[in-house]
Amino acid sequence: MEASDFVVGLDIGTTKIAAIVGRKNEYGKIEILAIGKAPSLGVKRGVVSNIEDTIRSIKAAVADALAKDITIKNSTGEAQVFKLEQVCELNEVVVGIAGQHIKSLQHRGMIMRQGSLDEEVSQKDVDHLIDNMHRLVMQPGEEIIHVIPQDYIVDHEQGIRNPIGMAGVRLEGNFHIITGQVSAVKNIYKCVDRSSLKVVDLNLEPLASADACLSDEEKEAGVVLVDIGGGTTDIAIFYDGIIRHTAVIPLGGNIITEDIKVGCSIITSQAELLKTKFGSALGAENQENEVISIPGLRGRPHKEISVKNLAHIIQARMEEILAFVMYEIKNSGYEKKLAAGIVVTGGGAQLKHLPQLVEYFIGMDCRIGTPNEHLAKSSENVTNPMFSTGVGLVMMGLRKMEEDMRRSGNTMAKVEVVEEEEDVKKKKTANHSSKTRGKFFENFSSKVADWLRDDVE
Repeated sequence: MEASDFVVGLDIGTTKIAAIVGRKNEYGKIEILAIGKAPSLGVKRGVVSNIEDTIRSIKAAVADALAKDITIKNSTGEAQVFKLEQVCELNEVVVGIAGQHIKSLQHRGMIMRQGSLDEEVSQKDVDHLIDNMHRLVMQPGEEIIHVIPQDYIVDHEQGIRNPIGMAGVRLEGNFHIITGQVSAVKNIYKCVDRSSLKVVDLNLEPLASADACLSDEEKEAGVVLVDIGGGTTDIAIFYDGIIRHTAVIPLGGNIITEDIKVGCSIITSQAELLKTKFGSALGAENQENEVISIPGLRGRPHKEISVKNLAHIIQARMEEILAFVMYEIKNSGYEKKLAAGIVVTGGGAQLKHLPQLVEYFIGMDCRIGTPNEHLAKSSENVTNPMFSTGVGLVMMGLRKMEEDMRRSGNTMAKVEVVEEEEDVKKKKTANHSSKTRGKFFENFSSKVADWLRDDVE
């Protein structure tokens, strides 16, 4: 195996940093080989706030992934177990970005094609149109992260998904453009570079989570992906198979932990354990007589907390997050077109009774999204919603690798065709010149023979 066979997705989150290593197996299916994670110490609400702490966390997550055992079949089909670091070095990563600074907008672009009507619209024309969108004038301190085509218009003919091969002069496109702060992007690049890694691609986290959790049928019918992370809640709305709206809400699981800490007068670590082990998103689903006993600090007496009260604290904050989700759904204009409802993923999706609360509060069908939707086989870890973004980043990296190989292959094929044409032309020229030269000598020799014959006579 070569290092180029593997793709590493690096999910830089508020509570954890996950390094997920994947590849395509011999059947063309995506396979997750190793998952490494470490506590995220230098990230707040999806944005790097401490460079050195983030670097340490990235290195720890990558080292954890390299230390994992992977099973590889040899040429005889026998399975052998290796440490991942014995098989390859991890140098390049696909990184996710999120945070309150992320914004999205709709824009239409247009180019006039050069040449005659007989020439078809090519990939080069589409790339030219997309490159023009990257040159849009943005607000100071902002840059474009993604330009996602919605549909194309060729000579005023609308609703075209793929314009390649069509005849036309005027090529237009409707684009979903995602922007972010330059400083936030540069800080991520700086952290990864100083961790002895190289960023191959930077992707928006809700798009990565959507790739991992959503099926094509859901995207076609209309669906809202809600990724509840530690510091942010990411939203992506799909309809008719196309991304229509993206947003990042600066509220996540950490504020629920903070509310439990204040409401129950306990420390942060105890509040986090309470939330993950006994937390529920619906107060009505819990009994009055269920009580949890927490050890007191430094010899103080134990503290008893009602599970029902704990659930009411969590429900109040979750309803606040869902109110923001409802606002974004209405703001997108697709509120009445979402037949597939809502898919909740991320670490916050592990709360008990969360789908019931979402259905009650928003009034749409809801399911928990796990990142094994498109994988060949899934280990126990990969089915956890908290790894949705990392698995999605691996999928995006593999797709980009295939596109790059296809484009380089097309370029090589074009070069070979041009070289063959040039060789044919050279051969034709050589044959023509040799024929001409042969005719010249034949004519000359016949004339000399005639002249000698006349002279003799």
